Amino acid sequence: MNRASRPRLLLRRLHKVMGGRGSGERRLKRVVKEIASNLEAEVCSVYLARADQTLELFATHGLKQQAVHKTRLKVGEGLVGLIAERGEPLNVPEASAHPKFVYLPETGEEIYRSLMGVPIRRGGRVVGVLVVQSAAARTFQEEEIEVLQTVAMVLAELLSTGDVIDRRELEGKTEASDEPMTLEGQKLAEGLAIGVAVFHEPKFEVTRLVADDTALESRRLKSAFERLRQQLDQMLAVADVATAGEHREVLEAYKMFAYDQGWQDRILEGIDSGLTAEAAIERQLQEIQARMSKTKDPYLRERLSDLEDLSNRLIRVAMGYSGKDAHEKLTRDSIVIARAMGPAELLDYDRKYLRGIVLEDGSPLAHVTIVARALSIPILGQAKGALSEIESGDTIVVDADGNRAFVRPTPEIEETYTSSLRHQAELTAEYAASRDLPAVTKDGVEIELHMNAGLLIDLASLEMTGAAGIGLFRTEFQFMVSTQLPRLEAQTHLYKEVLDAAGDKPVIFRTLDIGGDKRVPFLQHDEEDNPALGWRAIRLSLERPGLLRYQMRALLAAAAGRQLNVMFPMVAEVSEFHQARDIVMFEVNRVEKLGQQLPTEINIGAMLEVPSLAWQLDALLYEADFLSIGTNDLMQFFFASDRSNPRLIDRYDLLSPPVLSFLFSVVETCDKAGVPVTLCGEMGGRPLEAMALVGIGLRRLSITPPSIGPVRMALRQTNYEKLRDWLLPKLNSPVHSLRKELKSFAEEEGIPI
Repeated sequence: MNRASRPRLLLRRLHKVMGGRGSGERRLKRVVKEIASNLEAEVCSVYLARADQTLELFATHGLKQQAVHKTRLKVGEGLVGLIAERGEPLNVPEASAHPKFVYLPETGEEIYRSLMGVPIRRGGRVVGVLVVQSAAARTFQEEEIEVLQTVAMVLAELLSTGDVIDRRELEGKTEASDEPMTLEGQKLAEGLAIGVAVFHEPKFEVTRLVADDTALESRRLKSAFERLRQQLDQMLAVADVATAGEHREVLEAYKMFAYDQGWQDRILEGIDSGLTAEAAIERQLQEIQARMSKTKDPYLRERLSDLEDLSNRLIRVAMGYSGKDAHEKLTRDSIVIARAMGPAELLDYDRKYLRGIVLEDGSPLAHVTIVARALSIPILGQAKGALSEIESGDTIVVDADGNRAFVRPTPEIEETYTSSLRHQAELTAEYAASRDLPAVTKDGVEIELHMNAGLLIDLASLEMTGAAGIGLFRTEFQFMVSTQLPRLEAQTHLYKEVLDAAGDKPVIFRTLDIGGDKRVPFLQHDEEDNPALGWRAIRLSLERPGLLRYQMRALLAAAAGRQLNVMFPMVAEVSEFHQARDIVMFEVNRVEKLGQQLPTEINIGAMLEVPSLAWQLDALLYEADFLSIGTNDLMQFFFASDRSNPRLIDRYDLLSPPVLSFLFSVVETCDKAGVPVTLCGEMGGRPLEAMALVGIGLRRLSITPPSIGPVRMALRQTNYEKLRDWLLPKLNSPVHSLRKELKSFAEEEGIPI
């Protein structure tokens, strides 16, 4: 038989068996017999995953039939368990010599030496393992592995009917429950939302797998690619995503995948093997998932998410559906539940009713997160169990700021959050009405409230909140959503837009804080045990000075003729500040030599995030133009407490005497040196903490835009002298926290916190 025709013949035979009569198990038994015959193997077996994380032998040709439904292996146990655990093919000529080999006497497999197995995937999950075995010591050929992977994909469709194994178990769902529960997660996009659960299922079931005419299928694929590209062009033309910004760059990068000729060519190879256009798309996606799903690189994981999104979209187009046909039409306030989402999938939903999103995966830097922030849609990520514990139609409360979601909440919880939403809407209107009022205490002490930003979409908040300026503009997002180092022109354009939007209000640009867990695709990174303490921020910039020079060149060009303020992150000692400042001055001298226009004023500062710098403050302040206290990182280093560890989230309080005493000493030192000091970080964005910071002498806070209104209202009701006299004597107290006492003080003074 012609080797090239074997896969097509096998697919046609399997298609006939799967569409024939008999129970699902009887058809599965015939399927394994056909596979064994085609691959010239004595054994073919199918193991399926159960809800208890075991793999049960469901069908076999060649092993003892009495072992069916009796033989079970844990995920990770034996060679079959290893394939399920890794989600990758395994090909061993001497199975018993493999360190993971487990002898199963009830199967009678001891006479078989070689083994080849592939995972059976469905919905991104490994739901089983397909194995062939041979009596001779044999290394199966690469094309045989590919055939088995294709067959595994076809087999997954047979399983999806529910005739062989309950579909709920196949999807990894546990028994349905009506009981209220709370899912812990991670805030990806801030906000609060209430709605009914709608499952995000953008993938249509591929039911036609075997091609009758491969030439016709190739033409169908090429036509689908053309229509997909047209759809993406139309999507990017919609008003709320057509404007410039990082979300736009994300969508443009996503669109580039649709024009990747290599991707299209690999799918065409699947069609040549006998698959339909849509089955070949899915086959190629499964190959990429198997290669990339284990990667720890956040950029590559995000690329995988984009490719999954595009592949599913291409399947729908090939089957004759539009982008939105895959989604349940939203008719009321809804919370979308998914494992992961691509940025374009989010745009398919009717945003009139889309209130929030809950993801089992996801990260703050995910492309869907960046787009959601631009559209003000709350997202809770890393919500493990969301797909198995939530039922369609369940009421869901998403409290992204509280890092949790309430599933089937009690009436009391639902009413509490409904009231919070109403109150939030009222306060938003009140804050908007007071945006032009100064943040001045009752006894006349003026506090500057600046805002933190990192996306162009944030800049509209300058006017909406009445912020005094941008106290922290994070420059790394442009680098993190780009496949290569952003060109000088693109960087200059971004910084110029920021300065234009700010007008006469000051902007402080933080130089690149990449590295650690903020990886970029164009820099090689080694795995680090403690990325927050590793090769990142100023450390990376000093070892790769070309990055900082390139960025400074763009900043100097963008700020020509106006003020430029830059600060370096993660400075641990004054010598690092010197090295970074020398790089800045090198670029300043270059501009002068070229006869180009310089900024009217250049101020260079540092972020206090590493406690060691506090013991060199006098030396630093002699040379720095300003200091910013970055409490997010500073406090985790201060307490030696990983802020991403859920067991430590509430362990230490930022209103503890040691924190406030430390910050008080920093503020005093800056005041004596006559150097402006600003606090940047989440600590300053909460009214009670802001009140305490003002009490120890801080006069500038840079916080998130939504925090400016509440903090302004609290400070306007505060008597600074009275607060200071009350607070300072307590800084040496041995108590765990001053929070309760501060709350009592605020209540007595009528301060809204």
